[in-house]
Amino acid sequence: MIRKIIPTTLLAILPQAHAHSSIEELVVFGRAQEQIGSAIAASEGLVGYDDLNLQPRYRVGELLETVPGMVATQHSGTGKANQYFLRGFNLDHGTDFSTSVDGVPANMRTHGHGQGYLDLNFVIPELVETNRYKKGPYHASVGDFSSAGHADFSLYDSLKESSVQATFGQDSYGRLLVMGSGESDDAGFLYALDVTGYEGPWQLDENLKQTKFYLASTFQFARARAKVALQGYDSSWDATDQIPERAVQNGQITRLGNLDDDLGGESSRYALTGELRWPGVEAGAYHLWYDLSLWSNFTYFLEDPINGDEFEQRDDRTVTGAWLKGERDFDLGERVAVLAWGADLRHDDISDVGLYNTVARQRINAVRSDSVTETSLGAWAELALPLNDRLRLYGGLRADWFDWDVDAQLAANSGTGSETQVSPKISLAWQLAEGVEAYASYGRGMHSNDVRGATITTDPSSLEPVDSVEVLVPSTGSEVGIRVEQGRTFNATISAFHLELDSELVYVGDGGTTEPNDATTRNGVEITAFWQPSPRYSFDAAWTWTDAEFDIDPGAGTHIPGALETTLSVGANVIFRPDLTGSLRVRRLGDYPLIEDGSVRAGSSLLANAGIMWRNGPLQLRLDAFNLFDSDDTDITYFYESRLTGEATGVEDVHFHPLEPRSLRATATYHW
Repeated sequence: MIRKIIPTTLLAILPQAHAHSSIEELVVFGRAQEQIGSAIAASEGLVGYDDLNLQPRYRVGELLETVPGMVATQHSGTGKANQYFLRGFNLDHGTDFSTSVDGVPANMRTHGHGQGYLDLNFVIPELVETNRYKKGPYHASVGDFSSAGHADFSLYDSLKESSVQATFGQDSYGRLLVMGSGESDDAGFLYALDVTGYEGPWQLDENLKQTKFYLASTFQFARARAKVALQGYDSSWDATDQIPERAVQNGQITRLGNLDDDLGGESSRYALTGELRWPGVEAGAYHLWYDLSLWSNFTYFLEDPINGDEFEQRDDRTVTGAWLKGERDFDLGERVAVLAWGADLRHDDISDVGLYNTVARQRINAVRSDSVTETSLGAWAELALPLNDRLRLYGGLRADWFDWDVDAQLAANSGTGSETQVSPKISLAWQLAEGVEAYASYGRGMHSNDVRGATITTDPSSLEPVDSVEVLVPSTGSEVGIRVEQGRTFNATISAFHLELDSELVYVGDGGTTEPNDATTRNGVEITAFWQPSPRYSFDAAWTWTDAEFDIDPGAGTHIPGALETTLSVGANVIFRPDLTGSLRVRRLGDYPLIEDGSVRAGSSLLANAGIMWRNGPLQLRLDAFNLFDSDDTDITYFYESRLTGEATGVEDVHFHPLEPRSLRATATYHW
């Protein structure tokens, strides 16, 4: 839908609230928005407004944890994209989950570090109004990277108040945020500046330096509502990557230690975007300038006992794109059908995508150094057809065309090509009773592979011949579910899904070549609930279970390494009085396999964050506690071979990145 909801939030007008009876009108939770009558599946929904404002947030990437069952972890420095998990996918940095911000795609194709690289660090979280999420390949409006799901973040066009905010925390955390907006006649503007520094709890100081800005103007143009925005992000950091368990057990390092002082990264992203909205039609365009240099060392001295295995991954590109979408109503007697349609164009001009062996961040040779252009065009249509007063049919069709040109350092790996995929979608929504709706959905989706994997013929390190891969990898999904709503005070969903991927062949940026994986099947169940028993209290919860397996001979081991099997998240918001609020969020991840036969598993982990906020007139004070119970569980765990100094050969071992210890952050905000 094109419509945009802009409510008045609790945090914006607390100074005017004095009576408890007025609180119900002031608190606006996106989770409370009614979906019956408009949703295609039980697994889609909306979060935002005070869902985002009240809860404590340690990292920007945790915005995606508002998607029920979604997990965002980190195995490196703050400036790197998070590691994501959903529906039995170890999504790496975004391969099968797509995200857009005000319509602009955030995933990066043919990326130096990983396909679909989804780095949300450029976002200023306080500017996010809503997150409208969709799971599964059932929605024609989204294409690449969306087999597991899609999130569409919408930013505010205007703010109720301007503010200056200062945050200080343990481990030399400091953040300054200034933001505000104004209006005159039919025009408005919004601005924000965000500067952050952080040393972190690690033995190696993180030295995070992060600057963001956002400037936007809205105005009338050609009988349309227009918005133009300029956005900038620049970051540098040192990183403590995952470490081998044996190095901690033998006392070589602590849980917060590291084995290579040269790791980290530098990244920037600048974007110019424009948008036009007419009744029933929306058009937009964008141009991005993006670069990343990332230094990593996961295996230490396994491949090169002399210089070590440190490497740099480089990505320098511009991305230009546009989209057009709309909807039209058709009268069918006493009923109305709705046709939604759209098209999107994207062109990535990647001047440098490379992998280099390094020592102390200095290049000693190039494994790959390529330039790539990649273009895609997608077109879609979706018809919502009411069959009777209780039954709705949704039929959709999407077509995607990709074209690429790879100019590789090794001429044998250069080439061009194109591929097309057509993806049908169909869903039924049946209102069983007042406030109860059932759904059945089926759809075809896909993710694109790194196009260098389509043109490769020779391993750049060994010069041995290798097989190329298809660029478009199809997925097929189906889902049944039920949604229950009792006004805006209670809603719950339960859904069961089945998802098949023809192949999980991917180009591995860490190695400069392709890694063959088999086709996969995932079956799962998800249960979510939101309850606001009174204006003072709200609770939400989500539980998920997934069985994820390779489609191969069981004797070879069918477990998918890193595929989370169970997740549980619980949240609570409490309004003690109009000027005092509190929030608590708890997340538990079950254990999961690290290798195909399931004999090595990562342990479960528990993480709790809490916050309390007080406001008096223009002054607002907030205190957040992260990892409230000081858990020493891991944030993410892997199992692979590495070689430390003094070891004669490589050793297969668990490698982990711990949860950061308990920390406090205090924020003071002045509003006007």
